[in-house]
Amino acid sequence: MQTQERPAVAERILEVASKMFAQKGFANVSVRDICRETGTTAPVIYYHFGNKKGLFDAVARKQIPMVDFIQKLTAASKASDPRKGLESFISTYLSSFPEHTFDVGLYMRDSATLDKQSAQMAFEGLELVKAVATNLIERSISKGEFRRTDPALAAECLLGMLNRAIFQHIHFAKSRDEDAYRRFVTDFFVRAMK
Repeated sequence: MQTQERPAVAERILEVASKMFAQKGFANVSVRDICRETGTTAPVIYYHFGNKKGLFDAVARKQIPMVDFIQKLTAASKASDPRKGLESFISTYLSSFPEHTFDVGLYMRDSATLDKQSAQMAFEGLELVKAVATNLIERSISKGEFRRTDPALAAECLLGMLNRAIFQHIHFAKSRDEDAYRRFVTDFFVRAMK
């Protein structure tokens, strides 16, 4: 029974700490604050995570995996018509981007940084997203729908346009008309690739 309780307690601590770090930043959240919100004690947190930095690292690692997002993008980009595949990829990217993965509170450089493992996981996830976009562009080139060019560089340009909208929204709460932006980026990219 005790072993079944530990994962539930650890998960509750992770959930609460994630929200608190995101709202206030690493430096502005104490172990005492987390204990108060979770109804636990500091030794429980130390038992599961070692210390506050260990808890932060666990929160960051939990939020970074983007497996579902990558699977959605892969499925969305499978359309046989290149323009439809591109539209679907862009729409999925803009509507499904795991914003919690890049929460401002978890990335306040002056208060905490990601450990190497978490940074590597984020990098690998973003590289897989780039691979999906590159594959979509390669297929469009091979069908003669897009001009011959470096598909990896074209994918970086496409993702750059999408990431600007995403990160402006995440970091600066800038609103956007997602449908209008999707249409614009699709048209712009298709014209550039003709």
